[in-house]
Amino acid sequence: MIKKILLALLAVLFIVQLIRPEENVSDSVSVNDISAKYEVPEDVHLILQKACTDCHSNNTVYPWYANFQPMAWYLDDHIQDGKRHFNLSEFLAYEPWRAHHKLEELEEEVEENKMPLDEYVRMHEEANLTSVERIKLLNWSKGIRAEMAADSTLDLTRPKRKK
Repeated sequence: MIKKILLALLAVLFIVQLIRPEENVSDSVSVNDISAKYEVPEDVHLILQKACTDCHSNNTVYPWYANFQPMAWYLDDHIQDGKRHFNLSEFLAYEPWRAHHKLEELEEEVEENKMPLDEYVRMHEEANLTSVERIKLLNWSKGIRAEMAADSTLDLTRPKRKK
């Protein structure tokens, strides 16, 4: 009886390995990528790459354990959630007021050490930002927000909610 249960569990474990989420990998840079309009200096690009883009872009570099279920499902859920909050690859598709607000949120999360997430840093030590890297990232974000505010063609006013 125990042998049959173990064989059944093994079969289920094997079958779930065949059910994989679509990978978050793009062949090219999106036309809506933040870098298509705003300068991303090389040092900031490296910071974004090591600490942000796995969850906040259309290009994730997957660790080895992403090849196994249920870990791949967990990672996919985490990535999709991160992209819902802020997606660097789709930044230009946001309405201007929303893009401006997303950068404010980025700054708040980085200033309060909420990003990158502790659980991400535990698995990716290189994502642990130094204070200098945090300042560079914050200054870059604030610079883009200032550039947006200076652009008279952009309406940064959040629309009022309908009641």
